[in-house]
This record gives sequence, structure tokens and C-alpha cells, in this order.
Amino acid sequence: MNKRTVQELNDLSTQIRRDCLRMVHGCKSGHPGGSLGCADFFAALYFNIMHHNPSFQMDGKGEDIFFLSNGHISPVFYSTLARSGYFPVEELKTFRKLNSRLQGHPTNHDHLPGIRVASGSLGQGISVAAGAALAKRLNKDEHIVYALMGDGEIEEGQNWEAFMFAAHNKIDNLIVTIDFNGQQIDGSTKNIMGLGDDIAIKIAAFGWEVLHMNGNNMESVLDVMSEAKTLTGKGKPVFVVMKTDMGYPISFMMGSHKWHGVAPNDAELENALSQLPLTLGDY
Repeated sequence: MNKRTVQELNDLSTQIRRDCLRMVHGCKSGHPGGSLGCADFFAALYFNIMHHNPSFQMDGKGEDIFFLSNGHISPVFYSTLARSGYFPVEELKTFRKLNSRLQGHPTNHDHLPGIRVASGSLGQGISVAAGAALAKRLNKDEHIVYALMGDGEIEEGQNWEAFMFAAHNKIDNLIVTIDFNGQQIDGSTKNIMGLGDDIAIKIAAFGWEVLHMNGNNMESVLDVMSEAKTLTGKGKPVFVVMKTDMGYPISFMMGSHKWHGVAPNDAELENALSQLPLTLGDY
């Protein structure tokens, strides 16, 4: 894998954001807010941090693998996979349309390269990732399993069972990142089901190594995810609290739960795209 410079990664994340907006607008459906906020993370992960193969083998042997738990942010995942060479970028225009492989929540029955599990029924991704990481360890595969979850879905109890399982079994080839944007579909996480003053204290108490990063700053993402890699193999799973702004960096979307699952209209799309310079070329 040829690692990209910070500027190249910023260009990629900008184009991924343009893709996400155009995809959701094109079908008048989808989840732009979290997708926009996580674009820097995805660009850094797939173009710098993770060792993966776009030729794609389902078993993931001999490579790092990634699971998206909060599957509703599929636009950012699909754009990243396409821009990484898993499938043609032109296919992004089929997002959420009839007979498309790019469904609103990722599924694997259409054999879309890069998708190893259906997700979007929230709260399950960490369990899957922990199982995959344990399988790699049993198979003496020293590669890492990565996962991303949302802060809203941590309200579901299965996550906490998975946290206990991973720590108890010392699954130390697992790096889980939480998109801590403080928003979910019905409002702020603080008002819907408060997570307390410091989620990091809770996760650390379960036996995980915990790091913090600014998910909307490429240098921070690269530094912290690189540090997370150095902590693997030391007896504990790793948890990264990633602070982002929903809708970043679009002025009228940022920080509002209203853009969790609403597509922009024509004027809003034009406004949003004007804030994102064309870098790699639209599909």
C-alpha cells in the first residue's frame, strides 16, 4: 500500500464528502450527517493506516479487515471502497436505487467487494469484529481488525457484552473507534440516553486501552490511529474516542441531528458542494 500525504488524504476526504452528498441527493434518501463527519477517518484508514487488498477475499486472511457497525453511514463507506478500487466509482450513482448493490445499509448477499457483513441493525458490529479478531488470532494471522460504531448505538446492551468479551479474552488485535458526534436521529445523545461525563472511563474500566482523537483533523486521525496500532499485541483491545461534528464541514449541516437522515434538496446540494472544492473528479 502506498501511503498518501496529508494533503492527498485531505483531497480524498473532500471528494468522498462530495460523493456522499451527491449519492444521497440522487436518490433523495440516506444519511449525510454522519457520513460527512467520518470522511477523514475513512480516508486515513483505507489510504494510509490499514493493510488491505481491493481484490477482496471474503475470509480476509493475511490482511487487515474493517467492519462498519453504524451501517446507516453507508455513503462514506461505499465512496471510500470505490475510491480504493474495490468497485467502479461510476457505480456510486446507483446508490439506493432498484437492483443496486449499494443498498441504504450494507449487505453482503449481492457480493459487493469490501462488505463482509450486513450492518445497520445497530449494536452488533463490535460483536462481529471481536469474533473476527479472535478468529485471526486462532489462525495465527497477525493482522488487525478495525471497526467503527456510532455513539447512539452504544445505548444498546449487546455492545457492553462485546466489550466484556473482548477484554476477558484479551483480543488485542482489535481497534474499535466510536464516532462521538453527540447526535442521533431523534436529537442529542445527551437528551436521548446520556452516556455520562466520560465514555472513556467506562470503556477503560472494562479493560480496554483508550485513546482520544479529533476525527475532523487529518493529522490527529493519522497520529492517533498509528498510536493505536502500536498498542495492539499487548493483551488489551484498543478503543478510540473520535470527536467529530455531524455534517462537517458544511455550514448549515454541522452539529445538527436534523441532518442525520435527510437528503439535501437541489439548492442545498449546490450550497454544500460550493463549500467542497472538486479534487479527484465527480463520478
